Amino acid sequence: MESGGIAARKSTRDLESERILAGIGLVLLAVACFATLDTATKLSTAAVPILMGVWVRYAFQAVATTLVLLPKHGPRLLRTEHPKYQLLRGALLLASSTLAFLSLRYMPLAEFTSIVLIAPLVITLLAATTLKEQVSPLRWALVAGGFAGTLVILRPGGEAFSWAMLLPIGLVLTNAWFQVLTSKLARTENPLTMHFYTGWVGALLASVALPFVWTSLPSWHWWALLCLMGFMGTVGHFILILAYQRAPASTLTPYLYAQIAFAMLGGWLMFSQIPDKISLTGMALIAICGAAGAWLTVRERRVPIEPAES
Repeated sequence: MESGGIAARKSTRDLESERILAGIGLVLLAVACFATLDTATKLSTAAVPILMGVWVRYAFQAVATTLVLLPKHGPRLLRTEHPKYQLLRGALLLASSTLAFLSLRYMPLAEFTSIVLIAPLVITLLAATTLKEQVSPLRWALVAGGFAGTLVILRPGGEAFSWAMLLPIGLVLTNAWFQVLTSKLARTENPLTMHFYTGWVGALLASVALPFVWTSLPSWHWWALLCLMGFMGTVGHFILILAYQRAPASTLTPYLYAQIAFAMLGGWLMFSQIPDKISLTGMALIAICGAAGAWLTVRERRVPIEPAES
């Protein structure tokens, strides 16, 4: 009997280990999708108006999500207790995406991704200042380290600094509010419902500006690139949901910072952009402090932190 119990526990541990490894693999695949999305976004800004690109990205997500989820879940997918917050959440993510498109027009991929990934640290500030939550000295140290890394990358006052480098800061703020609202809604709302409304709110709001920015593209390659952006954003979110179904968020969160490495690879392959030593130092500081801060956040509140994407 005892040997049977030991074998059962071992089998359970092995199954749990396999699920955790699968979750880690899925997270790495998700952030690779988001890095590919950002790379394609940067390429698209050479010929596609910003708001037109944003519209295609959200329209693709909205239609794909509807086709996949609505037949399976039916009217239950549309039920929400907080429609106003769903609208605000979608608007915040749309603002984040627009700022991401603008940022990527002017900034290298790796530096952009690193700055955006200080969002979990900004959430700590928002929790302390607006939600009046207690913040430990360790957390304040991690926040300070993350912002120090950002300053190292931006180098205000230096020759390489320009106003465009402040755009990701606006993105970080809107994304932080988006994630704070996400954590609140996640207590009562279905994540798939939230994902559904996010796509449609973004698509409908972007449609308002579409008649003013629409332009004919020089070749079908640009349309293929826009579809790739929509595909990568949609698939990345679905894979992320699958990852969190297989492993605890506290285990997976640090792996989100692998997106910096994928962004560096995309920047090198597509634009021959290689960060200098000073930027690499700032990026490493952000990755270490951000991963540690996000891990603590999830451990204490069980709130998944979403990776940076357009």
